[in-house]
Amino acid sequence: MIFFTIVIAIYSFANIYIFIKGYGAIQAFQKNRILYLAIFLLFASSFIAGKILESRHSTVFSDVLNVIGGFWLAFLLYGFLFLFLSDIISIPLRLTGIINSNNITAFKKWSYLATLAASFLLIAGGFINALSPRTTEYSIQINKAAGDLKEMRIAAVSDIHLGSIIRKRSIKKLSELLKKAEPDLVLLLGDIVDGEIGPVLRGDLLQYFSCPQCKAGTYAITGNHEFIGGGARTIPYIESKGIRVLKDEVISIEGGIQIAGRLDRDSRRFFGKERLPLAQLLAGTDKSKPVFLLDHQPYHLDDAVDNGVDLQLSGHTHNGQMWPLNLITSRHYELSYGYMKKGNTQFIVSSGFGLWGPRVRIGSRPEIVVLNISFTKTGSGSTTDSYSNS
Repeated sequence: MIFFTIVIAIYSFANIYIFIKGYGAIQAFQKNRILYLAIFLLFASSFIAGKILESRHSTVFSDVLNVIGGFWLAFLLYGFLFLFLSDIISIPLRLTGIINSNNITAFKKWSYLATLAASFLLIAGGFINALSPRTTEYSIQINKAAGDLKEMRIAAVSDIHLGSIIRKRSIKKLSELLKKAEPDLVLLLGDIVDGEIGPVLRGDLLQYFSCPQCKAGTYAITGNHEFIGGGARTIPYIESKGIRVLKDEVISIEGGIQIAGRLDRDSRRFFGKERLPLAQLLAGTDKSKPVFLLDHQPYHLDDAVDNGVDLQLSGHTHNGQMWPLNLITSRHYELSYGYMKKGNTQFIVSSGFGLWGPRVRIGSRPEIVVLNISFTKTGSGSTTDSYSNS
């Protein structure tokens, strides 16, 4: 509750700040203040209204509101940053007399118009970027035997966020990327659904997900968004498509490889169910064989190290999705994106395939991750971390 209160407070402040700046800068807004207020409120309320309507009855209209509201969120971020920057710049200009009563109106007008232009260009570029997912490949060596299995190719996909924005075309694109990657196994790292299941059910969007060449199957874990819209409906729908959702479970696949899938750490807050401590979840695993951990949110990495995990795969961060938010995620998480080795445990955090809110990515690319894993009993266990983007 505290988190949502803070979010609403920040959202409201940013809207009020931009509204006041626009009203003070553009004379046409002052002359038509009722129209300006009405249009501004329409945009400012679209995201919240879309989410409320979606939770009650998903329609094309709620989808449209979510799309408009998503782009408005992006404008709030960059509009606020550019206008705040202009305020900072104006301070020394006022003190030195460069800006005075004769030109202050023109400065406000052109700084606001420049903000609109710069925000539009950034968001347009970010929209194009968000439509261009790449394949990021890593070569990983595990210093353990996996029966007769010497190599395995795994595709890991996080944060698809199926819903009102990520729909049929996107999930078909994902299936095409998986077909091209030719993995043996697919692992979905949570946030398959954006929240409310209504838009997904309306179009039965997961019917377009496929990986027929994945002989070892497709497994998934929950993310926080599976629980936001109600896990009791979301998880059965995912499983109805032949995807095994691991809910604090450990399974063994070819070569004795053990895959542990954790419930998301927010399952208690949204679902009323506390997840198992990692030590308890992994208590029955054979540490002489490879142990892979799927955990949506990359917190407390030392837990994986201390409990003998060989490889942990996570998502959630979106690598910030829009600059400069990636600067925040990189400080908040020990690993917010990419590869890291800690002790004998290797970690990979994906930026995700989909997105939340605006269909915009700036400073972050959508991706699927492909792991070329080799197993060996000998050697130092060192890892060659290499990747290619396509």
